Amino acid sequence: MPALHTILLLVASNVFMTIAWYGHLKNLATAPWWVAALVSWCIALAEYLLQVPANRIGYQQAGFSVGQLKIMQEVITLSVFVPFAVIYLGEPLKLDYLWAGLCLVGAVYFIFRAA
Repeated sequence: MPALHTILLLVASNVFMTIAWYGHLKNLATAPWWVAALVSWCIALAEYLLQVPANRIGYQQAGFSVGQLKIMQEVITLSVFVPFAVIYLGEPLKLDYLWAGLCLVGAVYFIFRAA
């Protein structure tokens, strides 16, 4: 169960992170940069409140290594970012997202394989 909690917390933290980092490009496009930064920092607080326990649970209870946690984070980041960019920001879906995802699949393989 700690592994599932880790993954769910990482997904939730990534939703907040993606909104904090990129949501202002649409929502606060005409606001001064410092307003966007302050709003983003407030949203990012929620991300940290989920990210820190996710890493602690994953490392201390689920037995993930730091490298495994980082690669999981990157895979989840891309999994959250692509739909956000395409659906919310209206970015075109590019084949490059697939190639990046395949590179991450390789990273997952190497970080989780039995050495």
